[in-house]
Amino acid sequence: MSAFLQALRGKRPPLRRLVHIARHVNGGGGSQLCTGKSALHALATADPVVANPLLDNSDLPRFSSINSSHVEPAIQTLLASLRKEFRTFENQLPTQTLGYQDVVEGLERMQFPLDYSWSAVSHLNNVKNSEHLRTVHQACQPEVVKASMELKQSKVVYDSLAALNTDTLTEPQQRIVESALRSMCLSGIDLEGNVKKEFNHIVLKLSELGTKFQNNLLDATKAFELILMDKSDVEGLPASALAAAAQSYRQAKPDKQEPSAEGPWRLSLDMPSYIPAMKHLKSSELREKLYRAFVTRASTDSFDNQPLISEILELRQKAANMLGFQNFADQSLASKMASDTAAVATLTMQLYDASRPAAERELKELQEFAASRGYDGELKLWDVTFWSERLKEERYAYDEEALRPYFSLPKVLEGLFGIASRLFSINIIQDNAACEKWHPDVMFFKVLDTQSGNHIASFFLDPYARPGEKRGGAWMAGCLGRSKALDKKPVAYLTCNGSPPVGSTPSLMTFSEAETLFHEFGHGLQHMLTHVEDGDAAGINNVEWDAVELPSQFMENWLYHKETIDSFAVHYETGEPLPADIFGKIQGSRTFMAGSMMLRQLQFGTLDMELHEKYGTTLETPMETQQRIAEKYSVLKPLPEDKFLCSFAHIFAGGYAAGYYSYKWAEVLSADAFAAFEEAGLDNPDALASLGNRFRETVLGCGGGMHPSKVYHAFRGKDATPDALLRHNGLL
Repeated sequence: MSAFLQALRGKRPPLRRLVHIARHVNGGGGSQLCTGKSALHALATADPVVANPLLDNSDLPRFSSINSSHVEPAIQTLLASLRKEFRTFENQLPTQTLGYQDVVEGLERMQFPLDYSWSAVSHLNNVKNSEHLRTVHQACQPEVVKASMELKQSKVVYDSLAALNTDTLTEPQQRIVESALRSMCLSGIDLEGNVKKEFNHIVLKLSELGTKFQNNLLDATKAFELILMDKSDVEGLPASALAAAAQSYRQAKPDKQEPSAEGPWRLSLDMPSYIPAMKHLKSSELREKLYRAFVTRASTDSFDNQPLISEILELRQKAANMLGFQNFADQSLASKMASDTAAVATLTMQLYDASRPAAERELKELQEFAASRGYDGELKLWDVTFWSERLKEERYAYDEEALRPYFSLPKVLEGLFGIASRLFSINIIQDNAACEKWHPDVMFFKVLDTQSGNHIASFFLDPYARPGEKRGGAWMAGCLGRSKALDKKPVAYLTCNGSPPVGSTPSLMTFSEAETLFHEFGHGLQHMLTHVEDGDAAGINNVEWDAVELPSQFMENWLYHKETIDSFAVHYETGEPLPADIFGKIQGSRTFMAGSMMLRQLQFGTLDMELHEKYGTTLETPMETQQRIAEKYSVLKPLPEDKFLCSFAHIFAGGYAAGYYSYKWAEVLSADAFAAFEEAGLDNPDALASLGNRFRETVLGCGGGMHPSKVYHAFRGKDATPDALLRHNGLL
């Protein structure tokens, strides 16, 4: 029996002393005490009253058949069915001697129908947002959260899990049991009476506030536009950005005149529009308008997220105290790879000490360069990106926008799938006819094991930005997870916001957009190539949050590998390969402004941790905390009106609360892992294939079935150090 379960069966110690538990990305399902297959599929396909595609979980979600009117009746039906099954399950548990399959897999099967359908609804809310869908999503969300809390606060289930003989279980199953017990502890299993009622209210309220935060950010981003009428206004914008701006105007103003070579153009705060404008618009005045709008998003009027930030932080702190934690940061780290806030601070300062002097040198060099090109005075915040791009062009003699023709999406996918095949022995084929899609741009792929030829996984790819209905950023999420209890193969959602095709021209990506695609595909590989068959530890399930970025950041490295680049980087019209000297400059540019970029990420991580570790212990407002930390980490001071926190969705509407440091924590792991391939020889195909197979079997394959430090040791044979990360960034 583990020390964890011994502690739980006796008098429980403070939760922060228990072993780590990681998130459950997709909760799973049902009970062997109930029928093996839910009756909902039969209902969905037989009774016209409930002929609802959201009730059919027999295969992939029927996205083209789902509309917002299906959501409430489906979720209500699923909630009622789950509660009924769960009551029966609870009543039977104390009367029988049950094993892992009865309790854990029983819960997995029971929860699956609701998890499946709610996952599809939530996905659509992110990629096909509409006023009605948002309304019904918000209406259903409280009841879904309540149902989850009811299951996690069941003492009967808790006692049944704690009573399992873990000595007879596999390592993944042991981790699942410990994780489930920890999850129930963190969900208030020990709370009673009014305290429990208040805790549940807080959990529900936090879910609502997170959704409201994201909606405000989406609406604020959508509300801003900068219409430019004169050609002089858009001077400097590359052809691809001009075409996209003209297309954006045409789509936003269909009743207006057709855009021409003389305008008009529409710029927005969506990244495919904002980033090229900040890099290339010659007008500092227009860049200033865009910059000020960007750093004050969702901070005014009906979109103001400032009150939500304070309320979220206060409620998180209160709930953490109820669970016995000193603060929310301690609660968050109870389920992370990092042992405590001191370990996070130690790594942060190691990286800070290396990056701060470099960032100061970089700004000085940039100031001198701009002055040599006629810039008068101190650099402004909205000028840094513009002049950085000019310096990079001169130093490395390439313009990222000018490289777009070499990175058409079809060829980038070809290269991405090629390196995955060589490293991990898989074959990826497109099969759009095998699924229903939520948008015509969506693609569907099947993953085959090269040796066996078996179809082992699938994924959707939604590659392009769609302002107004699709939230910004990029992410991977699970549609289905591997599970022997449910007899499911893994299926992933890969979602990006890249530059869409314009007319007959395919999507031409920047190098950064290609990096993002490689990154999300890395997440997808861990979800899809798992060999763990127990659903709650398969793929990314049960992986500690600060280790989950390892595969994604690892995959980015291959864009700096010449053989990989040569396999796909060709001009989409002429077939001309990317010139070797240009690729050499891309490799060199990897360290360009690396100190500044690292310092920026460390600033965000420190801000996140301080807000969740010290909120309520000082008189500072969140915005004052933001300004204070910026004084230390920003070489160029931010504007007094900067309201970055109002758009920091990672920590207020995502899963990175008191966990944003995870990007750097995992980047240390990913850089050290890639160093193993460098040591083996990047020009040695046999060595790469051998090491790739070990990476697949360990990092990608073990999922949440082993602690990440143990998984990493199985791959690398040692602990990771920051040395490779600093070397890759030119900071060692």
